[in-house]
Amino acid sequence: MNNTSTYSYRNIWKVAYPILISLVMEQMIGLTDTAFLGRVGEVELGASAIAIVYYMVMFMIGFGFSIGAQIIIGRRNGECNFHDAGKVFWQGLYFVLGLSGLLIGLSELFSPWLMKLMVASDAIYEASLSYVRWRLPGMAFAFATAMFRAFYVGTTQTRTLTLNSIVMVSSNVLFNWILIFGHFGLPALGITGAAIGSSLAELVSLIFFILYTKVNCDRSKYGLDKPARLDWAELRGMMPVCTWTMIQHTISVSTWFIFFLYIEHLGERALAISNIARGASGIIWVVLQAFSSTCSTLVSNIIGEGHQDEVMSLIRRIMKLAYGVVGFMILIFCIFPEGIARIYTDIPSLVKASVPALMVMACSYLLNAGGQVLFLAVSGTGSTRTAFRLELIALAVYMVYCTIVIWWLKVDVAICWTAEFVYGGMLMLCSWIYIRSGRWKNHQI
Repeated sequence: MNNTSTYSYRNIWKVAYPILISLVMEQMIGLTDTAFLGRVGEVELGASAIAIVYYMVMFMIGFGFSIGAQIIIGRRNGECNFHDAGKVFWQGLYFVLGLSGLLIGLSELFSPWLMKLMVASDAIYEASLSYVRWRLPGMAFAFATAMFRAFYVGTTQTRTLTLNSIVMVSSNVLFNWILIFGHFGLPALGITGAAIGSSLAELVSLIFFILYTKVNCDRSKYGLDKPARLDWAELRGMMPVCTWTMIQHTISVSTWFIFFLYIEHLGERALAISNIARGASGIIWVVLQAFSSTCSTLVSNIIGEGHQDEVMSLIRRIMKLAYGVVGFMILIFCIFPEGIARIYTDIPSLVKASVPALMVMACSYLLNAGGQVLFLAVSGTGSTRTAFRLELIALAVYMVYCTIVIWWLKVDVAICWTAEFVYGGMLMLCSWIYIRSGRWKNHQI
């Protein structure tokens, strides 16, 4: 994309659609884990909520770095500095691989102590720790895959994401089915099998990206035909952008983890309900993230092309598309909440108990949709330090609300999920004020 005329609704959708399909397919990994474990037992279902979000906190450190790299790659792509975009990919890849080794080692040392400190139920503690120990080895594969994803999204070559996700999800479903329930003569490993299956699926995804890049990418154009040397100067130059996206994503998911720890203290049934709501939330979330990620990369590209005056109209178009699709999904959730809950569990009483929380969660996207698109637009301008500050404000208000409503008042689990309205509303307000101020203009990265 090299001129503003290409940023029509049709062409925005051409970029967003492959991202959407890939995210939907990737969400199937969490859905598969939850749906399979929901048929093992309530303890396993509740434990997977804690364990998956705990893993996501660490994963978001590397993923947040890749988002910053994606923004830089998008800017270089818009400037037609294609070889420099490839250099960002290589340096980012080296960084996240080293980071994954560090996090895996630290987790092995400290996870048992942290989980024991935070989880009240002994059964959930044992199951959660088992998942984390077998899921963490796949982090190196996941981080490397995130950098490939950043490259393809940043250069608007998003079609490959769909193919990769199909391969990844198919592998995860197969591995989980075999390892959780014990097929082909293997023992039924339960929640441990879910962790091993997901790690193996990450490896398959990485192998696909490597092979696809060798066969279909113009590697010489981007300098991907041979590995670049580690360049400390280049890596340091990336840090002003990547550090803030890394911190921001980590803190954001950390508060989500605290939310589930608060819920865990309300009981195993409340945690199981919230895990169903979390899994269902992911269905809407991935759609929203497709538009948000598209907004970030197109804003970065359009600024690189020198068309800052087109940024606001681009954001408005993406917002309209996002609300159209997300609004339709909210309606489906509110009409068929029990049908959605049955995807995750076949326990009748749990299905019925989950309905109020599911409806509250779905309606919260009326604010979260605007908040996420505007927030990723701020990041796309390269103002990642400002974006971090804006989300910190939203998260601070969110945590105060959670502490009062969940920890102190111990309200019904459905009311607990109203915290999502607070977060989405604050993020939308803060991001809109900054975008309208115009202070992001002429920001160099």
